[in-house]
Amino acid sequence: MIDLRPVGYVIGLLVAALGLTMLVPMAVDYWAGNDHAGVFLESAILTTMTGGLIALACANAVTRRLRIQQIFLIASGVWAVLPVFGAIPFVEGATAASVTDAYFEAMSGLTTTGSTVFTGLDDLPAGLLLWRSMLQWFGGIGIIVVAMAFLPELRIGGMQIFRSEAFETDGKVLPRAAEIASRISIVYLGLTLACAGTYLAVGLDVFDAVNHAMTTIATGGFSTYDASFGAFKGPAEYVAAVFMLLASLPFVRYVQLLAGSSAPLFRDSQITAFVALVLIVVITITFYRLVGGGGPIEPLLRESMFNVASIVTGTGYASADYQLWGAFAVALFFFLGLVGGCAGSTTCSVKVFRYQIVVIAIATQIRRIHSPHGVFLPKYQGQTLTEDVVSSVTAFMTMFFVSLGILSVLLSATGLDFVTAVSGAATAIANVGPGLGDIIGPAGNFSTLNDPAKWLLTFGMLLGRLELLVVFVLFTSRFWRT
Repeated sequence: MIDLRPVGYVIGLLVAALGLTMLVPMAVDYWAGNDHAGVFLESAILTTMTGGLIALACANAVTRRLRIQQIFLIASGVWAVLPVFGAIPFVEGATAASVTDAYFEAMSGLTTTGSTVFTGLDDLPAGLLLWRSMLQWFGGIGIIVVAMAFLPELRIGGMQIFRSEAFETDGKVLPRAAEIASRISIVYLGLTLACAGTYLAVGLDVFDAVNHAMTTIATGGFSTYDASFGAFKGPAEYVAAVFMLLASLPFVRYVQLLAGSSAPLFRDSQITAFVALVLIVVITITFYRLVGGGGPIEPLLRESMFNVASIVTGTGYASADYQLWGAFAVALFFFLGLVGGCAGSTTCSVKVFRYQIVVIAIATQIRRIHSPHGVFLPKYQGQTLTEDVVSSVTAFMTMFFVSLGILSVLLSATGLDFVTAVSGAATAIANVGPGLGDIIGPAGNFSTLNDPAKWLLTFGMLLGRLELLVVFVLFTSRFWRT
């Protein structure tokens, strides 16, 4: 039988820590002089006490070496449980959200999806807006730790090829996670401060700069305005695009850079491929709009750069309704959202390295067919790809698109039209944010969807953020028998 106490201990500590962070938006509301501060105080007390009691109850089973089942349960449990407590201020606060809407919003925040069911953001208390941004900021650093500490150990989606990158802790998952978190936190905080300072320099006030810096570096996309980033035209779009792209690169490369080793950053093939993809798409969209409608090239380039960066990184900001740019742009953006950034970043979706491995595997197989007696070994960044890695990536890609299809059908069964169902499924599993169509498009909102659709999308966000197989394996009987 699986010992759940180590799982409860870790989750309990994280819940308690989440509760303590609620004191920050409480202080902001108190400083602003509104009566919303009490909501965060009550939420903080409830969350901290609950998490603390769970951790104390499970403290007698603390261990440095976890079994594989416990690692799966921690990875899934954290992202399923934390939104429960993160949703409390939404239920008790000014939004007075239903349990469905509150959990949807909290899950969207912590998974850095960026889809929202809230309207009237311009009039919400400052503390509540800050809490949404904080959830995304926590989720951003959390997924880096999961990607670099847990997924390689679980051999999920080919992430095992990054197992020893800059972090060697003898296979002990919790020490490894702590080491990664401590090193990454410095980079993560530094990028956030740099982004906030740059936003201030181009005209955003302190509150907007801090909020948008957190959601930019987390590639989350929550904004303090209903108009999203459309509230900031001009230089701020360039700033956002640059920092979204910086947050899409492997954070381990920044750690190595700070340690004095710059070579890995410039030799990483997934970084080269990602940057090339962004440049090609930005130029293509800009040229397409220039030919189609004309006008000054600078606004066309700026809007194209911003929205391409937002979609490919899964941030989900919108500065314009790109559905008005034409069918080609809409189709390109849909598939761009299924690419994602680099492994070990805050971005979501499939990730560039998996597409690279699939192409390498296909090319190798073609060469084997052409020369049956030859010996051809697939290689990625100088190392031979084992069958384990190739099959793991193949399994992930298969499950990704199968899950996308199943979720689309289930959403259609709730009464959603084809475009809303398919794009909603894609934006949830890829953790992108906006979908397509008049309802959930870049100019829309998820608030009008029915509750069954919202719960399906919430589950889709969880699946996508945890690389699908981490969650699906929990539904197998073999997992619980082992």
